[in-house]
Amino acid sequence: MTRTGARWLAGSLIVACVLLLGPSAPNGAHTAKPLPAGAPQEVVPNRVMTWNICNPCKGSGQNIGRAAEIATYAPQVIGLQEACVGDVERIRDHLQYLYGLIYHVEYGSVLRSWSRCGGVPWKPGGFGQAILSAAPMTDPVNAEYPEGGSEDRGYLAVTTLVDGRPVRVFNTHLAQRRQESVRAKQTGVLAKAVRRYDRTIVLGDFNAVPEAAELAGMWSLFADADPGCGPSAAGTCEPTTDWRSKFDYVFLRGFAPLEQDVRLTPYSDHDLVQADLRRVPRPRPAVPRVNSSRDSSAASPRSPRGTAPAV
Repeated sequence: MTRTGARWLAGSLIVACVLLLGPSAPNGAHTAKPLPAGAPQEVVPNRVMTWNICNPCKGSGQNIGRAAEIATYAPQVIGLQEACVGDVERIRDHLQYLYGLIYHVEYGSVLRSWSRCGGVPWKPGGFGQAILSAAPMTDPVNAEYPEGGSEDRGYLAVTTLVDGRPVRVFNTHLAQRRQESVRAKQTGVLAKAVRRYDRTIVLGDFNAVPEAAELAGMWSLFADADPGCGPSAAGTCEPTTDWRSKFDYVFLRGFAPLEQDVRLTPYSDHDLVQADLRRVPRPRPAVPRVNSSRDSSAASPRSPRGTAPAV
C-alpha cells in the first residue's frame, strides 16, 4: 500500500469512528474519581434527585464526573434532563463498575440528534429525559407534549420504589425561557397526567421561577421539597442554576421532605437537587358514628313486616 493510500485509509477510519461515536463519546481514562468522606456506601432508599446534565456541555471526563456526583449522594431515584441515551448508558456503567451502585434505567427520548448525541447519520442518538432507579421500574410512559416550543419536550413516568413503597415518578423538561405560553400548555398536560395519583413525585427542569404563572397548576397539586419555597415571590427559594434562578423542582404529593439540598457541580449549568423524603400517611376514611340502640330505634323506626325500608 502506498503512503497516500495508508493515509486515506487512516483518515477514513477516523471519520468512521467519529460518525459511530459522535460528540458524546466518553473522554479520559475510566478511573474512579474519589468520593468525599462520608459518602454513602449504598443507595439511600428515601433519597431522590433531579439534574439537568446540560447538553451540549462538553469536556474531558464528563460522564465519569457526572457518575461521581451521583455516587456522592447515591439517591434511590434520579431524574435526568437533556440526557443522551449514550451518555446515560455510560453514567450507569460508571456507577456500577467504579462505585458499585447498580441502577435500572428508562429512557424518555423526545428527539434524535447527531449533533447532540452522536450515533450514525441514519440513526442519531436519542435525546430527552431518563430515570435511573435502584429498584426495577414498571409501566413506563414516554409522552411528548403536543406543543414543545423551540425544541421537542415531554415527560417520562414510571412506577418504582421510594422508601420501600411503590410510587409513580414523573420526570419532565419544559420549554425554554421566554416561552411562557408554551410552558403553560405543557404544565396543563402534566397536571392532568399526575392528578390521578395521590402519592407521586415530579422531578424536572421547568425553566420557570416559582412565582411564574405557568406553574400555578403544579402548586395547586404539589409542594416543593424546598420547604421555604412556594409560588409567592416572598418565598425563600434556593437557586438551582448558574444564573442563580430556581428552575429545578422536586414536587411532592403524599411525601414530605426531611431535607433538601442543592449541590453545586462543575459538570452542568444546573445544580443537583436532592431530597430525602418521608411518606405522609393517607388520611383514614371517617367512620360513621354508631348510635345507641335506643337512639337508633327512635331515629329509624322499623318498616312494617314484609315491606322494604324507604331509600
